[in-house]
Amino acid sequence: QLVESGGGLVQAGDSLRLSCAASGRTFSSYAMGWFRQAPGKEREFVAAIRWSGGSTYYADSVKGRFIISRDNAKNTVYLQMDSLKPEDTAVYYCAAARTFVAVRDYEYDYWGQGTQVTVSS
Repeated sequence: QLVESGGGLVQAGDSLRLSCAASGRTFSSYAMGWFRQAPGKEREFVAAIRWSGGSTYYADSVKGRFIISRDNAKNTVYLQMDSLKPEDTAVYYCAAARTFVAVRDYEYDYWGQGTQVTVSS
């Protein structure tokens, strides 16, 4: 089970840190990712991190503003979001993949319920 938290309503330029706590199994050997879905749009990739935490991957739209990290001892993955923009408004989902690294949603095996992030202008 994956449970996201940390979403909320913020103003443009603010920061948020999302957390994804895993339970029921150890996800230290899984690739972890964040996706988002805005109203009326398809779900899109945001960021991913290898199971070891050694490499990270980002969508161009968030590169330089968002940072994904993980703490395998806590079975938790984070998404630090800085310089937020109104176009970042979406439901953010955490996901886990039984593979080394994954950037496509169909590669992921487990999904959280999502947390809403709303950025006002």
